[in-house]
Amino acid sequence: MQGTPSPSSVSTRLQRIAELAREAPGMVFTTLAHHIDVELLQEAYRKTRKDGAPGIDGQTATDYAADLEGNLRSLLDRFKSGTYRAPPVRRVYIPKADGKTQRPIGIPTFEDKVLQRAVTMVLEAVYEQDFLDCSYGFRPNRSAHQALEALWQGLMDMGGGVVIEVDIKSYFDTIGHQHLRGFLDKRVRDGVLRRAIDKWLKAGIFEAGSVHRVEEGTPQGGVVSPLLANIYLHEVLDTWFAAEVVPRLRAKGFMIRYADDAVIVLASEEDARRVMEVLGKRFARYGLTLHPVKTRMVNFRRPDRAEGPPGPPVGSFDMLGFTWYWGKSRQGKPVIKRKTSSSRFRRALGRIADWCRQHRHEPVAAQHIDLCRKLQGHYAYYGITGNIRALNRFLHEVERAWRYWLNRRSARAKMVWERFRRLLQRYPLPPVRIVHSVYRLAARP
Repeated sequence: MQGTPSPSSVSTRLQRIAELAREAPGMVFTTLAHHIDVELLQEAYRKTRKDGAPGIDGQTATDYAADLEGNLRSLLDRFKSGTYRAPPVRRVYIPKADGKTQRPIGIPTFEDKVLQRAVTMVLEAVYEQDFLDCSYGFRPNRSAHQALEALWQGLMDMGGGVVIEVDIKSYFDTIGHQHLRGFLDKRVRDGVLRRAIDKWLKAGIFEAGSVHRVEEGTPQGGVVSPLLANIYLHEVLDTWFAAEVVPRLRAKGFMIRYADDAVIVLASEEDARRVMEVLGKRFARYGLTLHPVKTRMVNFRRPDRAEGPPGPPVGSFDMLGFTWYWGKSRQGKPVIKRKTSSSRFRRALGRIADWCRQHRHEPVAAQHIDLCRKLQGHYAYYGITGNIRALNRFLHEVERAWRYWLNRRSARAKMVWERFRRLLQRYPLPPVRIVHSVYRLAARP
């Protein structure tokens, strides 16, 4: 595109919005849409994934790029004039962590993704000044591993405690539109932006050849949906916990939230019971329902610091793909350890096994390259201190799956173990490695 400006000018503009939001936390923004111009849309286009599945119109990123400048100018005109029509999202299903059920995902059109990205960039400049430190999911410069580190450090500093696992049933599908509009009113009342958000909320879902209109929820898969979901829980959970719960606690407590996954850690069992009593009522007030089984209290106190009469046995809990439990350090002291949760282990292994089945007829060298990438990606997330046994088991099961499907390439050439070991010598899979060390955390001042 001719005259394409540097992304730095967009960044400077967003920084000014952020500074104003930070300096005036009670300010309501009524004029933000003017910041969205062709320049910002270009940057939004640059940040939009080009390899994603197309929406209901079938248009790919390549198709859109054929007349990028014209498409962006047309998009801007329709957005500013209010004539932009948000197309329904195309519904697909992906397996959940339990490997048994499926999660609905909504795929917007590529053009819709670009506009949602632009609006998200502007809204993030405002809301990143409001969001609390306990929130980590779908935020710039924040990650799941930062949430894991914060939770581990907090638990270690407190010597454990009573953990409340918070699980919201079908969260993205049950976000109340009226409540969301009320939350947005507190900070953003720009008519152009709010009109676009309303259109996305009402766009509906295309499935089985027809469009289904929705009265609540924001589709998973939409670019703006994670931000709207964060705004919702910021009001429903984060600020409530910080302003209403913490001041009333008899002992220490903190919360870590990643998107709709949250754990509340409390030093006092009495505090934990009181929070559990009001938690469901708090969520119900805003149209949300806690899972009756998955939302639970777990005694996670340090085993050697039990006081008073014997309580429930020390248990474990799951958070962000890991099972958390008490173990022993190298010096024999109690330490919190984490291992790949069984559901995540099965799901990850199932994906690789399915990949081996689909690609078994490709050259072994090509299979080897992709398998190495998949394993390195697995280690990059699950390679944490204390998880070496699960990682080794995962590598072993991947080798078994690879051999199994290589064995079914042909009825003539059987891949017996001796032959497979020779193949592994020629095409070795990457060894297990620890990427995230708790000893680095413990060494911090």
